[in-house]
Amino acid sequence: MIAIDWGTSGFRAYRLDAAGTVREQRSADAGLLTCNGAFEAVLTQQLAGWGDTPIVMAGMIGSRNGWHEVPYVACPAGLAQIAAGMREVSAAMLPGRRVWIAPGLVLRSADAPPEVMRGEETQFLGLMDQLHADGPQWLCLPGTHSKWVQVEAGRIGSLRTAMTGELYALLRRHSLLAALMPESRDADVDDVEAFERGVAASAGAGGLAHHLFGVRTQGLFGALNPAQAPSYLSGLLIGHELRGLLPPDPPAVHLIGGTALLRRYERALEQLGIASQSHGEALSARGLFRLALVRGLAA
Repeated sequence: MIAIDWGTSGFRAYRLDAAGTVREQRSADAGLLTCNGAFEAVLTQQLAGWGDTPIVMAGMIGSRNGWHEVPYVACPAGLAQIAAGMREVSAAMLPGRRVWIAPGLVLRSADAPPEVMRGEETQFLGLMDQLHADGPQWLCLPGTHSKWVQVEAGRIGSLRTAMTGELYALLRRHSLLAALMPESRDADVDDVEAFERGVAASAGAGGLAHHLFGVRTQGLFGALNPAQAPSYLSGLLIGHELRGLLPPDPPAVHLIGGTALLRRYERALEQLGIASQSHGEALSARGLFRLALVRGLAA
């Protein structure tokens, strides 16, 4: 089968054997924003040479702005509930192939706005066999919109989101702070000392809005040079995310994502005295394989 994580900005496809092992993988800058609605044509192009069926997809491809809107499944939800929410879509350009899209998850409560995610739930499903059966477990999926998930008894029960990555990009490029940063994003380096200073500063009084202005004043008076400023800002924002969303005295946190970003979250958690265990993004392929098995789509 073919497992696909199709988001707003990226496309990742995995070709799996009958045991669910990844044999080949492809990635492209073919996210929803670049497709202009031609999802079927883009999928056909990206899968050229791969004749496997079924094709099981997750991510924003199943959103209101995607190929076919698949309704959210309400939390708490586990493998069975998510699999039941999958929907098959017609794909005339892929004759003889079966194309399915997994649902996202929604958490509704009386005293807070709804929380949602699309795609990240497949990474949880891919990690299920590595989670302890006893007691709640915490997962963090850092990114543009970082997701914090509480898992218990094989189901996602709690979900919270922080727009840390998007806020970093906006401040780094389009705010008053941008004048203190290197002109090229490629010039950014992972300055460990500056990052840890940012994490430490997130514990201070005054809140995030106040702390952000401190990035500017430290730059003005030479406490932060341009090469250090992005790392300090990253540490400050991640520090606020952790302090705001972590429960009191949490057990070890499972981190899922890309290597560079996970390294920063590992250091920030260690600085706060919290252990972590990191896992790669390819978990989504394993999660989609498990969904396909439940629906009888894979042997």
